[in-house]
Amino acid sequence: MSLSRKRRKELKRLQSSAEELWGDQQHVLEHANAVAREASRQLGHITREEVVPRVRTGYESYVRPGVDQARHVARSTGEAVERKVVPAIGNALGAVMSIGDVANDARVRRAVARIAPRSFAPQKKGPGAGTYLAIGAGIIAAAGIAYAVWQTFRADDELWVADDEPSTGAATDI
Repeated sequence: MSLSRKRRKELKRLQSSAEELWGDQQHVLEHANAVAREASRQLGHITREEVVPRVRTGYESYVRPGVDQARHVARSTGEAVERKVVPAIGNALGAVMSIGDVANDARVRRAVARIAPRSFAPQKKGPGAGTYLAIGAGIIAAAGIAYAVWQTFRADDELWVADDEPSTGAATDI
């Protein structure tokens, strides 16, 4: 490919301009990297000198007192539960168990039977609310089972395939 002198000079000028631009860009990128490194270093200094002390001060003045107070409240509540609630529950359970033991004692039963024999006779009562609820639940369960059986055995023409289908139609559908 033969170029005219004028075109070769223009190409050489363009090439030298491109090389000069490339060098300028490299210089700008080196300078930008240096500035970014210095900014990062300065940011580290500011963080150590300004931000960390402020965060520590804020933690010490705002967060730590709340945490200490919550810790104190939790400890005092735990101690109060341990001193008052647990023994009270233990006493109540002990009393209930001792009442049950006394009520099951044969001597106590004989003494109570001598004093008031009619008060401990079992009284015949009619059906209560639980009986009616149980009967209703049984009826609903039986109805559900009956419906399931009916759905299983009902004659549905869409579910069954006829035995006498023509075999010629199957070959043309493919």
